[in-house]
Amino acid sequence: MNTEHTELAVLDMAGTTVADDGLVELAFTAAIDAAGVSETDDRYQGMLSYVRDTMGQSKITVFRALLDDEQLAQRANTEFQQTYEKLIADGRCAPIPGAEAAIRALREAGVKVVLSTGFAPATQLAILDALGWHELADFALAPGEGVRGRPYPDLVLAAALRAGVSDVRAIAVAGDTPTDVRAGLSAGASVVAGVLTGAGSREQFEGAGATHVLDSVRDLPELLRKGN
Repeated sequence: MNTEHTELAVLDMAGTTVADDGLVELAFTAAIDAAGVSETDDRYQGMLSYVRDTMGQSKITVFRALLDDEQLAQRANTEFQQTYEKLIADGRCAPIPGAEAAIRALREAGVKVVLSTGFAPATQLAILDALGWHELADFALAPGEGVRGRPYPDLVLAAALRAGVSDVRAIAVAGDTPTDVRAGLSAGASVVAGVLTGAGSREQFEGAGATHVLDSVRDLPELLRKGN
């Protein structure tokens, strides 16, 4: 694999390397109910649409926008984490087909790989535990401790600093939402690919300015091998 121009690949988790299977919406329903909004509430469908539109963003940021009350937002965020982690513990967590092989191929070619997410660190840890992925990538990052979630570029830039990247143009980003694309572009990555295994569509990715649209993250090693 000729990846001399790529030093780092920052890969999203749910929808990109990990199958979502509707877990985000299930956890959201429980979370918003804990904040006093049931599925029969007139506000529910609009809130669900907002969650779908902001897939990939930090969940506490999403709940703050929806609820406009810090206490309720924190309550919803806690319920979201607990529900999502219970779904994971119940076996509702699986890798996207080909994702593990793609990550290994990138690392074997000398590309550092970081798994990033809009979930809280504890939820990310639960996913890594369930899949046995602690050694699969070089490291994992989640919002927190001064690192804002997407669409801000912080996760990509924090990964670049930790990985010792020489130039942000040597970064490739892949994710399943327009939010992932905006974060990658804001960070200056030269490859910002939308993948069609999650929430985003080809039209959405093209509208967000993605450099590439891939059927799956499994196609990323080949894309980089060809020199983008």
